[in-house]
Amino acid sequence: MGGFFGCAKKTQCVTDLFYGTDYNSHLGTKRAGMATYDSDLGFVRSIHSLENSYFRTKFESTLPRFKGNSGIGVISDNDSQPIVINSHLGRFAIVTVAKIQNIAKLEREMLQNHIHFAETSSGLTNPTELVATLINEGKDFVDGIRHAQARIKGSCSMLLLTPGGIIAARDRLGRTPIALGRGDEGYALSSESSAFPNLGYEHIRDLGPGEIVLVTSEGVEQLAPELPEMQICSFLWVYYGFPTSTYEDVNVEASRNASGVLMGQRDETEVDCVCGIPDSGVGTAIGYSVGKGVPYRRCVCKYTPTWPRSFTPSQQSMRDLVAKMKLIPNPSLIKGKRIAFCDDSIVRGTQLKDNVHTFYECGAKEVHIRIACPPLIYGCPFVGYTSSKSDMELITRRIIGELEGDPNKNLEAYATTGTPEYNALVQKIADHFGIDSLRFNTIEDLVASIGLPKCRICTHCFDGSSHF
Repeated sequence: MGGFFGCAKKTQCVTDLFYGTDYNSHLGTKRAGMATYDSDLGFVRSIHSLENSYFRTKFESTLPRFKGNSGIGVISDNDSQPIVINSHLGRFAIVTVAKIQNIAKLEREMLQNHIHFAETSSGLTNPTELVATLINEGKDFVDGIRHAQARIKGSCSMLLLTPGGIIAARDRLGRTPIALGRGDEGYALSSESSAFPNLGYEHIRDLGPGEIVLVTSEGVEQLAPELPEMQICSFLWVYYGFPTSTYEDVNVEASRNASGVLMGQRDETEVDCVCGIPDSGVGTAIGYSVGKGVPYRRCVCKYTPTWPRSFTPSQQSMRDLVAKMKLIPNPSLIKGKRIAFCDDSIVRGTQLKDNVHTFYECGAKEVHIRIACPPLIYGCPFVGYTSSKSDMELITRRIIGELEGDPNKNLEAYATTGTPEYNALVQKIADHFGIDSLRFNTIEDLVASIGLPKCRICTHCFDGSSHF
C-alpha cells in the first residue's frame, strides 16, 4: 500500500511534515522519504529503508538538513521516493501511492521511444519515475497528470512539490483517498485524515476522483475538476484505514462498529463474550457486543511498548513471527468460555491458525471466528493492501482448488453468500482452523456499514465486480 503527507505553510513546515508522514506509517513497511523546497536551498530530499527500523528513528537525525515552507513525505511498500525531476515543466519532487498493472507495457513503449529511466526498485523501473515521465509528456502539469491518469491501469494518487506549491491529484477512480486539511498557517494533504488533529489541521474535505488541486499556504486552487465515477477501496474501512480516519465523510471506526452490530444481530450462536483481534478487529467486536448483547472482553492484548502498529517487516516469515509475538492471550479470561473472536479478514490464514491454536491451549471451551468482510476470492489488481504476489496465496483459492480440482472454477458461486459452494468453502476453512464455527460478513452488510452506494465502492476482491 503506502501513504503520503504534504503541507504548505507560512512558516517552516519541517516539523509538521515529519510527524504528518509518520502518521501514515501503518500503510507501508519498506521505504520512506521526505522532500522540502526552500527558495534559497532549492529541493532537499532524504530516503531511508524501514525494513529494520521505524520512520522516526531513521529521519530524526536528518531533520536539520530540511528547510522550507512546503514539503512532501511518503511511506511506501515498494519504490524509493520522493524523486526529484528536472523537465520542460520545471523542477519538481513527486511521491505516489500507486499500483500500476500495466507498468511493463508502459515501460516497453517508452524505451522504444528512446525514453530512459534512471531510478530502479529491486532491479525494476521505479513506478514513481514512470509516473513522472508520463506527466512530463504533457504540455503543462494538468495536461501531464491527466495523460498519466489515462494511461495507467490500476491506481495512482500523487503529490508534486513545485516552487509554486504542492499539486495533488487523486487516482482517477478515487481508489485511494487524499484528505485536505486547513490550519492557522496553511494547508496539508494526507492519505489519512488522522494525521491532522494533533498537528492543528481541520479535515475540510477529500479530493474527488481524478481531481487536481494546487495547495499553497494561502489557499487551495482547483486545477481540474473531479471525474464522475468512483471506486474507492472498501478495504480502507475493513483493514488498513486508521480508526480515527474518515474517507468520503465515513469514519473508519464508526463503519467497523456498524458492521459488527449487523453481524451480532444476525448471529444465533450462543457465546459468553466477544473479543477483537487487535488492532483492526476491535471496532467490529465492539459493535458485535452491542448487536449480540454479550460483553466485550480483552481476551487478547497487543504488546504496544515494543510492537507498535507501524512496525511490520517486509519479509513474510518475519511478518508472521511479529504477528504472533505482539499478541498476548489472557488465559484468565479465555479458560472455560465460549468466545467469538472478531478479525478483519482472512488472507493466507497463517496468523489466524496460530491464534486459534493458542486460544484452545489457553482453555477456551468454544472458539467462534467472525470476519468483518466477505471471503477474499480475488486478488486485488488496483491497491496493494497485502504482500500477496498471486491469487493462489489466498486460502480461499487453495480450498476452491481442493473442492473443484481447479482454483479458478465457479468463482462467482463461491463468492455469493448462501450458495452451496459458498457454504462448502466456509465449512472447509473452519475445518482447516479446527474451530467451532466461522462466519463472514456479507457484501450487503459491509456496504451498508460504509453507507456509500455500492456503485461508488470497490468490492472486487470479494465479488470480482470492478472491471474499470
